Amino acid sequence: MDDTKRDILGTPPERLREELLAFFSQRGQPAYRAEQVLRWVFEGEVTSFEGMSDLPLLERQALSARWAYLEPEAERVSRSADGTAKHLWRLPDGELVESVLIPAGERLTLCISSQAGCAMGCTFCATGWSGFARQLQAGEIVGQYRASRRWARDNGYGPITNVVYMGMGEPLANRSAVMASLVLLNQGYGVGARRITVSTVGVVPGILELAERPEQFRLALSLHAPASELRRELIPLEKRWPLPEIMDALRRFDAAGGKRITFEYTMIAGVNDHLHLAPKLAELAAQLHAFVNLIPFNPIPWQAWEPSPPERIQRFRRVLEDRGVSVAVREPRGRDIDAACGQLRANALVELGGRRKKEGAPT
Repeated sequence: MDDTKRDILGTPPERLREELLAFFSQRGQPAYRAEQVLRWVFEGEVTSFEGMSDLPLLERQALSARWAYLEPEAERVSRSADGTAKHLWRLPDGELVESVLIPAGERLTLCISSQAGCAMGCTFCATGWSGFARQLQAGEIVGQYRASRRWARDNGYGPITNVVYMGMGEPLANRSAVMASLVLLNQGYGVGARRITVSTVGVVPGILELAERPEQFRLALSLHAPASELRRELIPLEKRWPLPEIMDALRRFDAAGGKRITFEYTMIAGVNDHLHLAPKLAELAAQLHAFVNLIPFNPIPWQAWEPSPPERIQRFRRVLEDRGVSVAVREPRGRDIDAACGQLRANALVELGGRRKKEGAPT
């Protein structure tokens, strides 16, 4: 790609409209050309300027000379027996990222990545195994949405109803691009703010920035332990922003109004599923009226942990419900296709002769 070109898919809608109006005016073209391009970008399914069939050829060529039009290419697509579909996307520079489509009744949720790899080092997650490569740009984030939307339509999945920043990477460690992509999805592609959830392991400045935004984007905290000491063993970032500080930030987020908070809690046998932890989790959730997702651990090859037995998860759930907490047990999805975050990319990097495993990972 010519580095002097800006990716048109990553340009905020209003800014893009202004630039297109000026662009076509300078070329002696009518103003409606700008609206034609905007429709192709935000409503159409084309993957290049060449596909904008209602524009003259010379105008398409001029657009291509001015802007880049970058969508990820599908390196691999895996479909589970339960309908879950996972894409491994190749970006223009060769980096690999993942997204997952999860059908559930009338809902179709898309989990998208915000980074190539991850530097957080959470002990239960596969993404960090292959290391951190780089941040994604806003256009690379929404490009996953565009390409997934087209694939879902062509394969009978219907429209995407919800978007979750819960793929590879820590979204709030890439705040500039993530915030820009939120605006693009909401204002450009018409995804309602309440249908977009940003997940974080506890990047406090990012939580506070989201709290100040006028849109009612949802927030999910990857909690996984209700006590700071145990959480430090699972999530290294706990040392930088400990749980009490995270809770203060979440109170600010909650005080903004209309912004639902979810606690994600991966249930790992013998690690964080002891029943004496359930009341502590209930206390934290009650302070914020947070919803709790209990998630059976998805085993990863280099970690000996196992998911909590179903009966233990149900007992844990009952403790929360008895204390008035809204809770659900997330059904494991896509285990037959390496659907845990980072697994498909990690396997592909090995098979494709990519980057070596980070030091200390077993061979």
